[in-house]
Amino acid sequence: MNWFRVVGLGVLLVLTGCTSTGNNGQQKSGWVYPPMAVPLQPSIQQEVQIARLSQLLQRPNLEDDVRAKMFYERGSFYDSLGLRDLARLDFNQSLSLNPAQPDIFNLLGVYFTQVGEFDAAYESFDSTLELDPENQYAERNRAIALYYGDRIDLAFEEMTAHYKDDPSDPFRALWLYIIEREIDPVIARDKLASRYRTHNEEWGWVLVAIMLNDISEKQVFKAVLADTRDNAVLAQRLTETYFYLGKRYQFEGDYANAIALYKLALSFNVYEYVEHRYSFLELGRIFDEVQQARRESKASGNLGSVSD
Repeated sequence: MNWFRVVGLGVLLVLTGCTSTGNNGQQKSGWVYPPMAVPLQPSIQQEVQIARLSQLLQRPNLEDDVRAKMFYERGSFYDSLGLRDLARLDFNQSLSLNPAQPDIFNLLGVYFTQVGEFDAAYESFDSTLELDPENQYAERNRAIALYYGDRIDLAFEEMTAHYKDDPSDPFRALWLYIIEREIDPVIARDKLASRYRTHNEEWGWVLVAIMLNDISEKQVFKAVLADTRDNAVLAQRLTETYFYLGKRYQFEGDYANAIALYKLALSFNVYEYVEHRYSFLELGRIFDEVQQARRESKASGNLGSVSD
């Protein structure tokens, strides 16, 4: 993809982190090297299950509902390994045998969102909610798809309703802020700060503090590293942390840091997390914004030379 040309601009952050220097050249508090986890790798259990299901699916005498379930299970394993085209193929096979599967439609909606096929994404989430009106994941994912599809008013309406169903959920508060910020950044931040004042001890509220710049990055990373010795959990926490920190830098117009942070969010191979899924989408959006700014600058320069 062309935006990888832009992504390269952020490589220096991996070497220098977010450390800054004062007027006297002294280093201020910050992190020099980004905290990392070992990228998640396919487990032998996942590989064995894929091989086993592939063998079972070759049997000619399977009932349709059993075969549909096996396609769904194998597709889920493919998805967890980042093999999304294979997963999507299996999910479609499963739906052809049993179309009443809301979870599959929800996953397909996320896939369509990732590649910018927003109308198909809306249809998939609508199918999920028709089959399972209480599906909270589909509600959130549809609002996020509307946000990425630049249908901000609808996204705000849906995410507001989703947030009101469970105001204690920090991820609902985060995405409501991200969407509402497109309408009024000042009001959105004030509301998020108000919600943060009543937060509980759930991990996600640390991410809200990151978005509000209410906690230093050094404190965040110390907390993440001190909280777990499990590499999988560490990879998950860092994926979330780098994504929302990247989003904050992107809001501030600091594309170099945002690009590097999205790359870090991708580096841990936590394929099932939306923060991993949407990091690619955010990188593409940054590329588009940079290209648009270049075109506008070039057009402005050309107009200036004509007027002279």
